[in-house]
Amino acid sequence: MQKVRKGEELKEDTLKEFLFQNKIIKNKESELTVVQFPGGFSNLTYAIKIEGNEYVLRRPPFGAIKRGHDMGREYKVLSKLNPVFPKAPKTYIYTENREILGAPFYIMEKVEGKIIRPQNVKELNISENDFKIIAEAWLDTFVEFHNIDYVAAGLAGLGRPAGYVERQVTNWGKQYLKAKTDEIPNVDDLMKWLAENQPKEYAHTLIHNDYKYDNIVFDKNDWSKVVAILDWEMCTLGDPLMDLGMSLAYWFTKDDPEFLTKGLPMTTAEPGNPGRMEVVERYEKKSGQKINHLVFYYAFGLFKLSVIVQQIYFRYHQGYTQDKRFAKLNLATMAFATNAWQAVQKNRIVDLF
Repeated sequence: MQKVRKGEELKEDTLKEFLFQNKIIKNKESELTVVQFPGGFSNLTYAIKIEGNEYVLRRPPFGAIKRGHDMGREYKVLSKLNPVFPKAPKTYIYTENREILGAPFYIMEKVEGKIIRPQNVKELNISENDFKIIAEAWLDTFVEFHNIDYVAAGLAGLGRPAGYVERQVTNWGKQYLKAKTDEIPNVDDLMKWLAENQPKEYAHTLIHNDYKYDNIVFDKNDWSKVVAILDWEMCTLGDPLMDLGMSLAYWFTKDDPEFLTKGLPMTTAEPGNPGRMEVVERYEKKSGQKINHLVFYYAFGLFKLSVIVQQIYFRYHQGYTQDKRFAKLNLATMAFATNAWQAVQKNRIVDLF
């Protein structure tokens, strides 16, 4: 964790008043310590410590595009899931009152454990064998999550699983055009191909939509145990293979071209991690589900990732944020879109260049 980035500070007096009024703290004059989690390009996450207790506060980024960053949805998902799936962190309170911090936010428990990020992978001293264990635990938890009875959990109203794939293809295409800044070759062809090659029948499950290593908290003493999944803002009901496709889009390997891995470094390229096809085969074995339309799921995952990155770059391009990490994200957008088109052209998800 790090000090709070300039321009992303919390109004501590109003926050303490809010905590006091909602009986989370006993004295609004208590000393408050706030630090910011460094990972991620989307919602802002802070660790707050007060009266001997630690919490996590989540709020949207400053200048966010209206669509997305729904703190209320994220809070609802966690509140319903935690009783039946403890790997969803416990929540405490949510508010839409913008007068407190300038945006809706919620507070949840701070889960102790280890999160694998590119900037700390060496510090964690993860061996090749460790990564084999980590990948299996990651995958087992993914399948476990997709098997949750969302009706019994009270989340049947979270989304409309019927027609999910078609809506995703249409809506992410619109979002790309809305946030477009640079001309990128073959994006129009890619969007057309995705529209014409989408699956019509698929399972309906809970899907996370951002399931990757740096959204997973592992037990601090045992890499085989996942203690929490983070970042639930895009959780909904839909096709679990769309979820897998997004995770595969993030699953860079040492054999991928440098222009791709340099744009958004991922620890899946470290020795010991399986390749993308190995991930697919393990998912099929663990879930008992044969994966058809694999290239579609992977290409769409890459396209969606390119749009997400482009939306973040758009905020920087328009001057809504000065975070220098975002200055060259347009190059990452191009890299992911290019990789998706290569997958379509070669009809596979590995050895694309």
